[in-house]
Amino acid sequence: MYPQFKLSHLSLALLAASVPSLALAEPLELDPNSVPVESTDLPVAGSEQALELGETHVLGTAEQELKQAPGVSIITAEDIKKRPPVNDLSDIIRKMPGVNLTGNSATGQYGNNRQIDLRGMGPENTLILIDGKPVGSRNSVRMGRSGERNTRGDTNWVPVDAVERIEVLRGPAAARYGSGAAGGVVNIITKAPSKKHSGSVTAYTNIAEDNAEGDTRRLGFSLAGPLVDSLSYRLYGNLNKTDADDLSLNEEFAAGVTPPAGREGVRNKDVNGLLRWDLDPRQTLEFEGGFSRQGNIYAGDRAVSSSGSGLLTELANGGKETNIMYRQSASVTHRGDWDFGTSQVVAAYENTRNRRLNEGLAGGSEGSINTSDDMSTSELDSYRLAGELNLPLEMGFTQVLTVGAEYTRDELNDPFSMSQGTGTGGQVPGADTGVRSGKSDADNYALFVEDNIEIDPRWILTPGLRFDRHSEFGGNWSPSLNSSYKVTDTVTVKGGIARAFKAPNLYQSNPNYLYFTMGNGCPVDFPSLGAGCYVQGNDNLDAETSVNKELGVAYDKDGWNAGITYFHNDYKNKITAGMEPVGQTSVNGRIFQWENAPKAVVAGWEGNLNVPLLGTMGEILSWNNNFTYMIENHNKETNEPLSVIPKYTINSMLDWAVNQSFDLSFSMTHYGEQEPRKLTSQGAAATNDALKKRGGYTIFGVTANYELDETWSFTTGVSNLFDKQLLRQNNSGGAGANTYNEPGRAYFASVTASF
Repeated sequence: MYPQFKLSHLSLALLAASVPSLALAEPLELDPNSVPVESTDLPVAGSEQALELGETHVLGTAEQELKQAPGVSIITAEDIKKRPPVNDLSDIIRKMPGVNLTGNSATGQYGNNRQIDLRGMGPENTLILIDGKPVGSRNSVRMGRSGERNTRGDTNWVPVDAVERIEVLRGPAAARYGSGAAGGVVNIITKAPSKKHSGSVTAYTNIAEDNAEGDTRRLGFSLAGPLVDSLSYRLYGNLNKTDADDLSLNEEFAAGVTPPAGREGVRNKDVNGLLRWDLDPRQTLEFEGGFSRQGNIYAGDRAVSSSGSGLLTELANGGKETNIMYRQSASVTHRGDWDFGTSQVVAAYENTRNRRLNEGLAGGSEGSINTSDDMSTSELDSYRLAGELNLPLEMGFTQVLTVGAEYTRDELNDPFSMSQGTGTGGQVPGADTGVRSGKSDADNYALFVEDNIEIDPRWILTPGLRFDRHSEFGGNWSPSLNSSYKVTDTVTVKGGIARAFKAPNLYQSNPNYLYFTMGNGCPVDFPSLGAGCYVQGNDNLDAETSVNKELGVAYDKDGWNAGITYFHNDYKNKITAGMEPVGQTSVNGRIFQWENAPKAVVAGWEGNLNVPLLGTMGEILSWNNNFTYMIENHNKETNEPLSVIPKYTINSMLDWAVNQSFDLSFSMTHYGEQEPRKLTSQGAAATNDALKKRGGYTIFGVTANYELDETWSFTTGVSNLFDKQLLRQNNSGGAGANTYNEPGRAYFASVTASF
């Protein structure tokens, strides 16, 4: 039996600890739920399969139990090998239920820079983790008036071949991770050091059938193994180039000199090393450091202007790098296995330098590059100290109590984005006079407690409570309650409710950050008085909050796996650019602010059906399916969508293991109709082409994998088999929902040498 401990004995130690993360003991493997890819279904705590020590069940932590929730999917390294992403991991993450790719706003601006959007809550409410540590590089990119950022997101910092698995957590299970997880969490787990020397080199290419679409070449390596008895290492690196789409791709929809831009290209350079020191059989110390460089290859994109310019055409035709992101990371992690439980403490640092050609900051040129040479740098430093204790207890019920704390600090310096002049519109009260500082920062302190309680062998109850104290918006409580009940040996009911939140970002909360429209961009109900309109950062914002609920039923027997889940998020205080003035300048310039909007709602269904057609447990032929159906996704006051996403999505995958060396995969994804917003950025009713829907469409693909021997393996296939190519019809919302490209047929192949 486990010993009992009182929280008071640990309180001082916990003040030096922080955030939720994995304990030393290997986590329970996760139920694949609605994953349309192969995953291993291993014992769940509380099930009849759970390991037993005498009369005591081995019960997992709250974190491990929450990864069994209905809104969780797992992508394994084997899944990625069978269906390799072209460049960004979002290519395969988007195949999970409840996942879409969208821009940061419903405007269609930067529409081809699509990022992970979970359950329609938008990319800003998707928290990206690498090995449990938050990644915030996209936060160094200026946020425009409609909530858009010209960023590719944070799912491309880990090379494809370095991934062990990807955990996609949607709904209540994600709320434990704090700010930014209201939609969910994507946790990218990298491969760990091994007990024997191993390595691999992989070369990959993707060639588009349409010459106007960009091709990809990638070369990656990984090495791992022991150095001495107690020291081991892991090292990986990556070189990748994806060409930009040609300007001619969308030229039939050209509104001026420069047509709507296709997908921009990207050059990746990544290297990361980890050293693990096993201090003794029960304590481990890890040191990790990494460096990445992502440079874009310009495709002609801009935020507002529809007229185009010779400069944009010149930059696009020349394959110019117009923005370069440098990311450096370092961390130290200690894991301990003690007589009373397990512990983990993490100290992490992340630095992002975001270098860009200067863009217009006001009027019709806002977001459009206005120079071919002058670049500015935005720098973001993020610090994190996090730790937890996991304490197995016997207090009436077998349970594992988790207590911990977290401290984070973000420091942003973006002088160019704060350089919008006030000579035309007049000085704005609250903003610094003269040259405004580009610096802003925020601190957050958090304490949390969770308990994973085995009420009986069939019923697991997981309550939790997290408190955050943020330097900008104050305190926030995030209670949660999740439960799993095994009705029969094959049927399980799971559900949860949690309050999630998102703190204002460092642009929205900075009074020195001014967006200026010279007149035409003022709200329709409050037109310009002759000196234009400002949108100013607001240091009195409240945090965005969402009460996330889900209830699901799962069936699992002899390789058959099926489930259906209802989810409902009540979302309020979403931060938007205000539409009513809060004042005016001395020269009659109207002043608006970022403000908290009224309530919104997101609701829908997710489901899965995985069928073993031949053999035992689907080893020969398996058919895996999932679907997402959105019931509603809109602002309750304006009825505007939070994200422009399909009404429903169906993913289907047929896997055929022909023999031990050769397998084939056939995939299908159908996207339902997508409806655009019905109001413009100025609050006027959209008209004509701005109301165009994007009709439903279906994408098919085929992949073949062959392992020649222990050293050589090969992959080849065709994506978008029947060439269902869709074009972007406008660089913003002028063509309704038709604001991104769906690439046509492409051929890919890779070869891996392992040793």
